[in-house]
Amino acid sequence: MRLGLSTPLKHETAEEWAKNQSELGCRSVVFPLSSESPETSVDEYVSSAKAHDLLIAEVGIWRNAMDLDPEERSKNRDYCVAQLKLADRIGARCAVNVAGAVGPRWDGHYRENFTEETRSEIVKMVQEIIDRAEVTNTYFTLEPMPWMIPTGPEDYVRLIEEVNRDRFAVHMDIINMVNSADRYFRPEQFVDRCVELLGDRIRSCHIKDVHLKEEYTLQLQECAPGQGEFPLRYYVEKMHAIDPDMPVILEHLSSDREYIYFAGYLKKILSGLY
Repeated sequence: MRLGLSTPLKHETAEEWAKNQSELGCRSVVFPLSSESPETSVDEYVSSAKAHDLLIAEVGIWRNAMDLDPEERSKNRDYCVAQLKLADRIGARCAVNVAGAVGPRWDGHYRENFTEETRSEIVKMVQEIIDRAEVTNTYFTLEPMPWMIPTGPEDYVRLIEEVNRDRFAVHMDIINMVNSADRYFRPEQFVDRCVELLGDRIRSCHIKDVHLKEEYTLQLQECAPGQGEFPLRYYVEKMHAIDPDMPVILEHLSSDREYIYFAGYLKKILSGLY
């Protein structure tokens, strides 16, 4: 596996960016520029990543392609296409977004996220983005979420079949799918199920942790690695078995200092895998 961070860390140049990541022990990166960046800057970051043996794992999108406002929805889908094309140009393993929310918050939890009409529109949206981008070197992926499709491996398999596009693949965020007592208390079995159903389609992974709070009712809280109870080494061992170059990206920390600290923690518990 190739450890990476979702943050570029503080830097001034492309070379400093790549050097900082490499010296921290990272071997994969989330691309820090966008399709709106100058081509010369994009090329500089790609060259620096290559020089430091940093695999470009992901190009992030993070826009609501299901926005209720037609004009915003159209602009967001254009951006999805542009980001997917950027991922293709730079040889990233994938471009990643969430399916989108049917409500005012772009990644929010709404009953309407799960209607058959919404599902049908998500399928059409994914098809549209892939067909417009016409990529050959990368894949479009959706990060699973607790409150929008896909919420689990079976749901992801169904979505893959519905989309029916070779360039639609899987982004693995195992913690986002830990949304029940069964998945929390039987995590190894859940990891195994994800591998069984999705293994050869997984392009990139996120890593963090989850903690079950004592208060009623069931409250599962995302947290930093080691602050929860999920068997992270088991998870990464299974991702490594799928692909020794599988990117495993640490995310959702609040500062460079935290990223540096928890990257060090992961290097210890994942010794021998990266």
